[in-house]
Amino acid sequence: MDQRKSIFITGAASGIGRATALLFAGKGWFVGGYDRNAEGLASLADELGAANCVAGVLDVTDKPAFEAALAGFAERTGGRLDLLFNNAGIGRGGPFDQQPFEDILETVRVNLIGVLNGIHSALPLLKATPGSLCFTTSSSSATYGMPNIAVYSATKHAVKGLTEALSIEFRAFGVRAADTLPGLIDTAILPVGAAQSAPTEGMFRLTPPSAVAQAVWDAYGSDKLHWYVPPEIEELDKAATLSPEAVREQLAAGGLFNRDPGQG
Repeated sequence: MDQRKSIFITGAASGIGRATALLFAGKGWFVGGYDRNAEGLASLADELGAANCVAGVLDVTDKPAFEAALAGFAERTGGRLDLLFNNAGIGRGGPFDQQPFEDILETVRVNLIGVLNGIHSALPLLKATPGSLCFTTSSSSATYGMPNIAVYSATKHAVKGLTEALSIEFRAFGVRAADTLPGLIDTAILPVGAAQSAPTEGMFRLTPPSAVAQAVWDAYGSDKLHWYVPPEIEELDKAATLSPEAVREQLAAGGLFNRDPGQG
């Protein structure tokens, strides 16, 4: 059984999850990488090596499958889980009135139910591991409801609120909870052409997945609750709290992504 510190990552085949797997493996951690993308997982496993990781296909909406994946992971780690990284998510969007309802439900199933499945299934392992961290990918769209990704934004608001509540509840077990609220990250979740048209500066500049991976690493050694990537996203969160109407008008005018959210 492997007694190194260990991390269980969903959505590990690409983007933020893969960058996080590579970073933690490079730091000497044992990595569990899980995703629906079998091909991406196979290449990740080859890159990390069998001694440093276990990889498996996982649909996070399937609770029994999640439990089985964690059981297999725990066999390799001696029951240790230092960091659960609920990262899997989908980004389906469009005007709400034009979205197929099945797309709406699938967004909720993956982005919210999948997170609940992960936390509920992993909690016994987290409780058994001193200093463990339950970490989840939220989104900058959890600072204010974003048009054309309304349901996605709603799920990320839910994740943020869940994290805040559990960060208090889990103190009884010595388990921490935190999340990351990334802005525009250069991953496959972006719509076609979005990367090419992204701003080159400001809070919604295109940012590499490695920046979020670094936030996950930093979070393990910290008691900080919300990790904004880039850090300027926090200003949008503050502005939305102080004056949601002003942020609403900036969004309606299409100017939020090019202006300081604190401006009227």
